[in-house]
Amino acid sequence: MKYIVLGLGHFGRSLGVHLTELGHEVIGADRKLSIVEQLKDKITHTVCLDTTDREAVSSLPLKDAHAVIVAIGEDEGASLMTVALLKQLKIKRIIGRIVSDLQKTVLEAMEINEYIMPEEEAAERLAMRLDNIDIVDSFKVSDKYSIVETKVPARYVGMTLREANLTNIYKVIVLTTVKITDVKKDGVTKEQKEASGIAISETMMEEGDILVVFGELSNINKLIQKGE
Repeated sequence: MKYIVLGLGHFGRSLGVHLTELGHEVIGADRKLSIVEQLKDKITHTVCLDTTDREAVSSLPLKDAHAVIVAIGEDEGASLMTVALLKQLKIKRIIGRIVSDLQKTVLEAMEINEYIMPEEEAAERLAMRLDNIDIVDSFKVSDKYSIVETKVPARYVGMTLREANLTNIYKVIVLTTVKITDVKKDGVTKEQKEASGIAISETMMEEGDILVVFGELSNINKLIQKGE
């Protein structure tokens, strides 16, 4: 997949490097030439440009990107201007970085529903989510084990955990299932997650549910890939 990361500070560079290491094509852009030069061998492509300049941003292959991530953090004004510019250019998937409640409010007003917090761990989690569209979120427990939220693979819809036998087949443990519903508040529709409690053998996996799975990431990926 192809991703564009605008802003190569600590968060942006971490995200760009992680995505590149996962095998994706990444274009990283920053207005500081020194940063662009530092990362030219770690990110697929790097370019020096002002992300608030319409002409400069328009020169990027925005329509070919699966997502454009605005990773600018220290300059909230530049970050919001960049997001607004991308909205004007009708980019379908924009992921914004937020560093304050006010910035979050503004992004929501611009109908940006995907945003991340500025920790390196969040960059790893976002990279994993972008690497596999069926992964909703993830949490690294140790170098070996992770907890991952993933959509119920189609072949397991309508089955109980006992029938699916995921622990024996894939060596993963389902901790719980989560249902997602749309809730409207103050005229804004948001997704609300509700866990079903600790999973048992008779827990039913239904269409649209999220599985919260514990195990080695390689085994979790096997479950997702073979379960399609």
